[in-house]
Amino acid sequence: MKKLITVMLLGIAIFTFAFSSPALAGDAVGGAKVFSANCASCHAGGKNLVQAAKSLKKDALEKYDMYSAEAIISQVTKGKNAMPAFGKRLKDSQIEDVAAYVLSQADKDWK
Repeated sequence: MKKLITVMLLGIAIFTFAFSSPALAGDAVGGAKVFSANCASCHAGGKNLVQAAKSLKKDALEKYDMYSAEAIISQVTKGKNAMPAFGKRLKDSQIEDVAAYVLSQADKDWK
């Protein structure tokens, strides 16, 4: 009986982990659409038209401790300095998608 319960619990655990999505796993394809509609006016091609040094290129993201989904999500949600907050304009899932897109593009040097 103990063996059966153990096997059942193990099966449930495997099923749960196999079919759950990881935290902050955004959709870069969906993020591209949201980015194009909301961010590209200031950040086209990974640039920053307001503060050129703070681009979305990988080296700048790393330099300013922004090279993580969590940091990008926080910045997009809350805004900072000249960057407006998008937390009330976009859904959480859209912001996660934008973060995934920005990171994927930074890894490709925005090409």
